[in-house]
This record gives sequence, structure tokens and C-alpha cells, in this order.
Amino acid sequence: MEDDGEGGRAVLAPLELQAVSTVVLRCRQERALGRLNEQLRACRPRTLMQAPDDGPDYVATSEVVVQLCYALGCRVIPRATPRSSWWMKRRTGGTWEDLRQCDGGTEDYFRQKLCMSLRVFREIVEACAPHLQRRVTFYREPLQLDQIVAYGLYRWASGETYKNNKCNFGIGRASGLVVVRDVTAVLLQVYEEKIAWPAGVRKLVVLRAFANKGFPNCHGCIDCAHIYVDKPANAPSENYYDRKRYFSIVAQVVVDLDLHVLDVHMGYPGSCHDIRVLQLSSLW
Repeated sequence: MEDDGEGGRAVLAPLELQAVSTVVLRCRQERALGRLNEQLRACRPRTLMQAPDDGPDYVATSEVVVQLCYALGCRVIPRATPRSSWWMKRRTGGTWEDLRQCDGGTEDYFRQKLCMSLRVFREIVEACAPHLQRRVTFYREPLQLDQIVAYGLYRWASGETYKNNKCNFGIGRASGLVVVRDVTAVLLQVYEEKIAWPAGVRKLVVLRAFANKGFPNCHGCIDCAHIYVDKPANAPSENYYDRKRYFSIVAQVVVDLDLHVLDVHMGYPGSCHDIRVLQLSSLW
């Protein structure tokens, strides 16, 4: 405490003034809290002794809740779908963002990345739409349909691993595995008749073209390719060890003169000879 030097009146120092202000503020808070507790204790017996007719209409409130739940169940009221930042980590767009650009280079970029034109890609998306629609959930927005199809096609066209593709399309590795599996199943279902042997006029054209090249009565060309895989965990590794010293499975493919695929037979270990694969296929 200090003297002001004029009338001999004592003046509090700044530190003492701050301490006094803190004590006064604390006392006011305690007083306000005590008054609030007294009001709550006074209202509690009054609520218990209140007649049912004087209280709120709990039955009407329950009916409103039931009607609201029924409306949500019937999809009359759209549900909000906030995107959660912790449910799925969104990656950068990469190749997918470039494919979505509508400019003069889009057509060439589609042929470079997906090995098809933009028109063919849109036809595939339209054909697969009824089978690949993702359900809207409370956790996040679903992946776009064209993004799903583009991811599967890019996976097959480029041969890249899932580790690289997830950055190119903004899709995680687990979701990418599911997407490729679903797109594969849908394409086999929708375009089941596309992989077939030529018939009618097309058959005559193919036979004549091969005959002109010195191969009479030839419908197509056949060969086997090795698809590299990781070392199998639950199978003898030597069965999948091919002559090039890689782990692989054998794929037997038949194509026509325009390199259109006519027949595919695959799944045998890499050590299996091409003749053995042919004997085990439906062509033998």
C-alpha cells in the first residue's frame, strides 16, 4: 500500500489492486451460483406436485416424434449427409481431375490413360449405372459413378498397382480393391455377349482374311501370357515359379485378325506349360 503524497490517503499498489479484484469477482460468482441452486431446489418440489393436466402434452410430443421418424424412414425428408473428416481420408485428384477437364485435349487424354475414346467411356458408364450406384450414408458422400468406372478401367489399362492408383483418383487402397472387384463383376454381367466367337458374316470375313495370309480354316490366334503375382502364402511357391524366375499365373487368350478378344482362360500356376493349359481349357 502506498501514500498518494497529498492528503495522506493510502492507495493500493497495482498488484494489490489486481488481487482484490480477483477476490471480489470470485465472491460474485459464488453468490450467483448459490442463488441459482436455491431456485432449482424451489422448482423441484413444485414440478413433482404438479397435476398431469397442468404439465406439457407428452402424448402429443410422442406422436410428433413418431411422425418425424416415419417421414425419415419413407425418405419424405432428405437426410443430411455431412462429410466426416475422420471417416475417410480424401486424397488428391491427380489423373481423375485431369480426366474431368472438358477441353480440346480431353479426347487424347482418355485414349492415353484409359485406351478408349470419351464416347465409349460414357457408354460404359451408362450401361453400368444401374449396377454400381453407391448408397448414401450418414458418414460420407459416396464415390461418383464415373469415377468408379474410370478407376477400374485405368487399373486394367495401365497395370499400375493400387498404391499408385489411390493417389491418381483420390481413392484409398481398400476402397480401390472393392471398386475393381465390383466393376469387373458388372462388366462381365452387362457385356457378357461381347466376348464370343464370330458368327454369320463376321465369321466369313475372318476366315477369308486368315486364308489370304496362308492360314486356311483359321478363326483366330492363340497364345499364353504370364501375369506376375506376389508369392502365394497358402500354396506351394514352386508351382507359381515360371521359367523366367517370376511368380505368375498363366492366361490363355484367343484374338481375331483385329485383335478382338474371342476367348480367355486363366488361373493356372506359372509353372504350367502352354500345352497343358490348352488341354485343360474348353477349346480342347
